[in-house]
Amino acid sequence: MTRVASLYLPQLPIERLRRAERPARLPEPAPAPIAPRFASPIDDNPGACSVPKAGGWRPGARWARDGALGSGPTQADIDAMPAHQRPTMREMGRRSESAEHPFKALPADDGGGRTASVPVPALTWAKLWGQPTILIARTGQRDVVTAACPLALKLGLRPGMAAAHARALVTDLEVRDAQPDADQAWLDRLALHAIAHWTPTASVACADGLWLDLTGTTHLFGGEARFCRRLLRFLERLGFTASVAIAGTPGAAHALARYGNEAITLLPNGAETQAIADLPLSALRLDPGVLETAARFGLERIADLYPMPRGPLARRLGLPTVRRLDQARGMIAEPIVPVIPFETPHVERRLLEPIGTAEAINQVIGDLVDDLVTLLIEQGLGLRTAQLACQIVDGTEQRIAIGTAKATRDAKHLKRMLAMRVERIDPGLGIETMTLSAPRVEQLRAQTLEAGLITGDRAPDIALLVDQLAGRIDPDTPFRLSSHESDVPERAVRRVGPLATPKGWPGWKRPVRMLRRPELLSNVVALLPDHPPRRFVWRGSSYRVVVGDGPERIHGEWWRSPQEMWAVRDYFRVEAEGGERFWLFRRGDGVDEQTGNLSWFMHGVFG
Repeated sequence: MTRVASLYLPQLPIERLRRAERPARLPEPAPAPIAPRFASPIDDNPGACSVPKAGGWRPGARWARDGALGSGPTQADIDAMPAHQRPTMREMGRRSESAEHPFKALPADDGGGRTASVPVPALTWAKLWGQPTILIARTGQRDVVTAACPLALKLGLRPGMAAAHARALVTDLEVRDAQPDADQAWLDRLALHAIAHWTPTASVACADGLWLDLTGTTHLFGGEARFCRRLLRFLERLGFTASVAIAGTPGAAHALARYGNEAITLLPNGAETQAIADLPLSALRLDPGVLETAARFGLERIADLYPMPRGPLARRLGLPTVRRLDQARGMIAEPIVPVIPFETPHVERRLLEPIGTAEAINQVIGDLVDDLVTLLIEQGLGLRTAQLACQIVDGTEQRIAIGTAKATRDAKHLKRMLAMRVERIDPGLGIETMTLSAPRVEQLRAQTLEAGLITGDRAPDIALLVDQLAGRIDPDTPFRLSSHESDVPERAVRRVGPLATPKGWPGWKRPVRMLRRPELLSNVVALLPDHPPRRFVWRGSSYRVVVGDGPERIHGEWWRSPQEMWAVRDYFRVEAEGGERFWLFRRGDGVDEQTGNLSWFMHGVFG
């Protein structure tokens, strides 16, 4: 079930300009009017609470206490008094000022309070900005009003009016130049924000709103109603008034968001025809000339078009009118062209004749690489992953991909790497189209070239060598080892990228070759608790120890697993009669049974 939301920002040009010119500090509030002499003062310092624990009236609530005892005026007597003679709220045991919401910074989303952004009243606009404001743009030989603030609209100014006419109607008028490019850039930024936070499909509908494809996404925000409230509050915090409508078609949502009477409109699927029937024809996004023609025929509402035959309607108002009507009612699909945050660099070659030989394929690859490198240079990017797609005559597709250790734009190197993968392409009946794209890129800026006389210890660049090795074997095979912060030896080494800088190694001695997992030893003869073994059997071979060194005690990492709370390993470096040197350990300290079962394990080999 398709659900499309249309976001309408009626005052986008004005509010964006005001937001850019917003002062750092808000204007000081006007001083409160002085109370009349006969008004009772308000107690702003009620002091500590004095309500008795056993309940009853607070001592000092004179009016309430007296009324409870029957010696004072009742509530009916108090209501009958003039306003200046009534007791203050403080004297009646209550505060006279309103308390702020405890979660004012994060209002609760219960749907009961203010749930939509409504146009700012004219008085508020006058207080904030001082005077009505319009935006003008040069059209032909005259200046035309493109946008007007709510105060200017209330005074009778409308978009499309001549600027000279607007100045004549309102003397105290602030006139600014329109900035359509800045408004469009702000909408593009909002669309990118929507893609990152709300929905994967967003599109700029026109100069005053967005389309959001909410199919299958609103449940992540608690439903459509809650999503709309959160969206309008988000824009309200930015200083923009908005309205939103959700319907089954983009056309119906667009019409209801701009010509509906509600800030939030939720229309179920299948009700578009009835919902937009009473809206004006301009809600269908028709051209001004079509609207003038429809007015001459007496067509004012969308419902007037329903009973008309399609042929006469198309002849009088054009085929676009019929198409817009069907799109709004859901009879014709209207695709939403989404905003793409990043367009993948790609180049393409369409061949006049199908090719199938390795030489011809390599020649086309060379041309594609040259074009792609030129495109990357213009964008200041470097390639990390390239994908070559070959379209076969029978409709199938062959793909090969390469990866680089670091960002590069070396055309010769890229051609060599792709040529190593050509043998994996099955041309079949022939290749008619080849496309080379770079789905993963990075910023690649210019580097300073060193003079030939400068000498130093600069490490050679092995990125090209790593790429060639990865092209001949598994791409994940080249790697480096780096130390990792851990007390357990098998966790103290990690695999890193071939170009990564390894971290410093510990100062104590470790074997050159460490087993992936410690291997259990058998027939071990050793003196407890701190002596290395004298004999042991490993992998079916018996070894007699000549000399040993240790122990090096390592405790388990109790913060990772409760089973390692009392674990202890005693490591020894031993040398056998044949000259072999091993690194082995015993579980347990030989005193406490909780530390281990005194079994021996081989963990590494020296030399």
